[in-house]
Amino acid sequence: MRRIGIILVVFLAIAFAAVAGGLTYMYLKGETGQRALNLKPVVVSAKDLTFGETLISEDMKVVMFPAESVPKGSYEVTDSLLGQVTKVFLIENEPILESKLSSKGGGLSLLIRENMRASSIQVDKVSGVSGFILPGDRVDVILTVNRYSQNSYESIAKTILQNIEVLAAGEKTQQKDNKVITVTAVTLLVDPEGAQSLALASNEGKLQLALRNPTDEDTSKVEPVTTTEILKGEKAQKPAPRVVVRTKEVPKAPVKPDSLTMIKGGTKKKEAPAMPEEKK
Repeated sequence: MRRIGIILVVFLAIAFAAVAGGLTYMYLKGETGQRALNLKPVVVSAKDLTFGETLISEDMKVVMFPAESVPKGSYEVTDSLLGQVTKVFLIENEPILESKLSSKGGGLSLLIRENMRASSIQVDKVSGVSGFILPGDRVDVILTVNRYSQNSYESIAKTILQNIEVLAAGEKTQQKDNKVITVTAVTLLVDPEGAQSLALASNEGKLQLALRNPTDEDTSKVEPVTTTEILKGEKAQKPAPRVVVRTKEVPKAPVKPDSLTMIKGGTKKKEAPAMPEEKK
């Protein structure tokens, strides 16, 4: 009898455990089904996208988001985004929002702020800081030109622009002297006057970029330097301006002559001249 009682207790425990497990399963299944009813489609990027890219079908996919987590400005279908242009970088699986797109223009023009211009210059690996310049960096632009005189010439370097933002930088190939060469093109964000300075400087001499610390915004005046100054190891001293001191002229007193020769009636006679009386 005792053994039968033990077996009965074990059987009942197993039965209760099965019932509890079944009820738990049904509860969780119901919760999952309930949550599924609250999911909404959201268009996300299918891969990493850079700014200025025109969206195509392969750039996007749709995933399900909990309704309470759907970001504002999101899209449910990819067809509504075809032809739109990205204004920012997007990483894979990032929701594509209205604020991150532009229907006007595309590419680099989206990064140009109002009243500013994008101007490109060509630099080699040395003058382009060995290829370490990246979009978002800030640089100074230095112009080097040769000044010719009658019997010799001298080079001069001058900083023409300071603390300029880099919009883009990359290599491209071009034809020169029947050879294909690789050059680095750097696009800078400048004001209209800066764009003119770059256009003129590009034709007059060689441009070099100096990479700046991003926290350094100092734009103090930098004096030009010449070859002679570098070889001498010191800046050429400008001649001191000539100072002319003018004093008030004092009228000189009349000089009294010793005597005058008078001719009267054919006879010469020396007489002392009469002087005007001094004023008291």
